Amino acid sequence: MIQRSTLRAQIADALRDEVLAGRLPAGQGFTVKEIAEQYGVSATPVREALVDLSAQGLLDVEQHRGFRVHVFTPADYRAMVEARALVAEGVFRRPPGLSPSAHAPGGERLASVRRRAEAAERAALAGDLDVLIGYDLRFWRELGDLVGNPYIAEFLDRLRVQCWVFAVPHLREQPGLRGSLWTDYCELVAAVERGDDAAAGRIVAASDERALALVEKLG
Repeated sequence: MIQRSTLRAQIADALRDEVLAGRLPAGQGFTVKEIAEQYGVSATPVREALVDLSAQGLLDVEQHRGFRVHVFTPADYRAMVEARALVAEGVFRRPPGLSPSAHAPGGERLASVRRRAEAAERAALAGDLDVLIGYDLRFWRELGDLVGNPYIAEFLDRLRVQCWVFAVPHLREQPGLRGSLWTDYCELVAAVERGDDAAAGRIVAASDERALALVEKLG
């Protein structure tokens, strides 16, 4: 039973995790009643959570029938990665007149981002997709909050979630993921720490190139 204090958010987070993990696959439909019974809660917070996920582009509303997990196509993925690249430019762009040292964050917040980077890098090197997704999303949320406009960071987070939703089923079909996943999290943190916007941009661009290579494999 989910605690009622943050019911709407908890249900939304739980269902988003189900979609990201592929346990709620693309195209699968369900009703508010089914989800409410699954979590042992009333229909109202479930409906609110599902509307939230629909607004994030993860679910489609089916009139008088319920909801369905959105189906992203390779063309959608390519467009999302391209949009993600443009949004990331806003995260790492330094305001005019601000020196690199002034732009570079520090302290406990940067230490937290670095810990996320180390955990994500270990998971990527091991090919552990389930662990990687969680750390990857937390890493980018914290990094975006640390060095960028919060509205840009929020949009970047949405795009990364959508990209993972598309990519996960295809990645799970691969015989092994060791050595095939992007791993330069710590290098990106180091660039941010020293205020090197150009280097950060190059690292993110390399990540996007790897992501687009997945689409090319799919044809």
